Amino acid sequence: MILDTKLYSNEDVLNIAGGNESKLKIISSFYNTNITISGTDIIVKDISNEQKEELERIFTFLIDISKHVNISAQDITYILKMKDDLESLKKLYLNRKPIINNFYGKPIYPKTINQVKYLEIINDNDIIFSIGKAGSGKTFLAIVFAVKMLKEGKIKRIILTRPAVEAGESLGFLPGDLKEKIDPYLRPLYDGLYECMGREVVTELIDKQTIEIAPLAYMRGRTLDNAFIILDEAQNTTKMQMKMILSRLGYNSKMVITGDITQIDLPSEINSGLKNAIRILRNIKGISFIEFMGVDVIRHPLVNEILKRYDGE
Repeated sequence: MILDTKLYSNEDVLNIAGGNESKLKIISSFYNTNITISGTDIIVKDISNEQKEELERIFTFLIDISKHVNISAQDITYILKMKDDLESLKKLYLNRKPIINNFYGKPIYPKTINQVKYLEIINDNDIIFSIGKAGSGKTFLAIVFAVKMLKEGKIKRIILTRPAVEAGESLGFLPGDLKEKIDPYLRPLYDGLYECMGREVVTELIDKQTIEIAPLAYMRGRTLDNAFIILDEAQNTTKMQMKMILSRLGYNSKMVITGDITQIDLPSEINSGLKNAIRILRNIKGISFIEFMGVDVIRHPLVNEILKRYDGE
């Protein structure tokens, strides 16, 4: 079956198919069919008339948007999830601007509509609660925004922290000094900084204490002025820990609290400080909440299929 959508140039073909037809494979997998390109024709096997019309809309959208912006394989996954709201997607891709360039000189963009909203909320508020599953970009984008503010001279330091919840292992039995025992819990924060600034620059800024990465317990008794503070994995804080970190906020500072309330590792008798904060801190000016949905989690299609199988057991 040939779609009523034409590719008019070799550039169109490359934009839509991707290297090794990686983008076509994602679309084929999503619709459980086989999609190929022959000349200017897009050919699809074994689909219903309804799916044919839907694919025609999607390919028309991709051809149009690809003339203005580069659409990645990751974008394809998100577009397929949001296929019923192509008008909003058009606004996202035509209006989005890079936050910063990463260490390799490539621009870092918000990838979803909710991520654009998230950045606006961070810009406009002093305390931001970001709730959602892993892979939604909530921690990475907060780090990117913090780096942007540091480079612009709007803050003097970045402070990244997590509760060191012992997920099945006792710290006392792990090798090394305290830093070596704690660092594995903080590794995702290092990774985000390395992506933005490179390992050498990050190491230098840590030595100067411009960047601080530490367990949550190290925040007690401090006032954090002129800082961008990120508390990651906040679902694993207690009520008192959450109260403690929130009360550290100083002048000219921002604080982003990220967490996934479906992944709480605390003992069952201990209530999550994040869940408590969500309940009692709404409707305070300067504090904002955003919840990332499943559509914001953009994984490799195979990962999605694997998780579906495990969830279905």
